[in-house]
Amino acid sequence: MQKKALVIIDIQNDITKNYKKIIENINKAVDWAVNNDIHVVYIRHENLSGGTRTFKPNTHGAELVSDMKIVSNNIFTKYKGNALTSEEFADFIHNNEICDFYIAGADAVACVKSTCYNLCKANYGVDVLSDCITSYDKRKIDEMLRYYESKGSKIISLSDLLPN
Repeated sequence: MQKKALVIIDIQNDITKNYKKIIENINKAVDWAVNNDIHVVYIRHENLSGGTRTFKPNTHGAELVSDMKIVSNNIFTKYKGNALTSEEFADFIHNNEICDFYIAGADAVACVKSTCYNLCKANYGVDVLSDCITSYDKRKIDEMLRYYESKGSKIISLSDLLPN
């Protein structure tokens, strides 16, 4: 395996229907990663707050969506926006000596933003797949792409990875 990982963040049933517009691209990214011997990692969010309506543990809403290709057991749960706060995910990175990440998922203004920022801050290589992320407010995606780039991420599209 290469020292790289495709990280898919929070593509769960409680995400709004917006994920439907990117799921085909995410699945193509998964195929690309498998074909290139790159780790595929799935990050799930769970909300432990008492009054929350979304991502409640042990609910259908917290499960990964059924139309996403699941090709590994590398499924890690986080309770905060930043995926690095998952000790299991951090251990996986360390144990597999991963230094470069391809990021896909939701929400561009929350968990994807926090994860990209913190991966860059920790001096990892971060490529955000611009056509594999979404947000509750899709009008914010371009602004977020500029933000990610300003913090050290590289913005690429799925077509940059796939053969012609």
